[in-house]
Amino acid sequence: EGHTWWVNSVSITPDGRRAVSASNDTTLRVWDLESGQCLRTLQGHTSSVESVSVTPDGRRAVSASDDTTLRVWDLQSGQCLLSLQGDTYGVTSVSLTPDGRRAVFGSEDDMLHATLRVWDLQSGQSLLKLKGHTGPVESVSVTPDGRRALSASVDRTLRLWDLQSGQSLLTL
Repeated sequence: EGHTWWVNSVSITPDGRRAVSASNDTTLRVWDLESGQCLRTLQGHTSSVESVSVTPDGRRAVSASDDTTLRVWDLQSGQCLLSLQGDTYGVTSVSLTPDGRRAVFGSEDDMLHATLRVWDLQSGQSLLKLKGHTGPVESVSVTPDGRRALSASVDRTLRLWDLQSGQSLLTL
């Protein structure tokens, strides 16, 4: 317990000792799963935090917010290391490649279309913009080899994407 509004997302460090939760109260919290204690609160977003994903090394987390940004956090210090500007509407979901170097995130954009973006987390550069959904993207997951991503949208479809070319490979 500790958030003052509902919790939207949670991600666990690879060693299973910590969890990071994302909340509508605009914060993230880092939890010790053995003691149940909140170790630190990560502040900086100005709107609901919709999604969080911990890097494979367990040292950082990437959060996606309705304030249209992605933020990269150092979980030891609690500092925001990088803030990336998403689209003009909220960022709804984030997933990381297995090497932790790229983030794929989905956005709402507007009710007529939605996009996914691929970001390089070291340079802060936007690498790809993936278009095809006709409604907001609610969830995204990267394949274990880091070559593809699967997105889920309120347009009632799933799309499989090639993260090198940006092409939609399959619509379910």
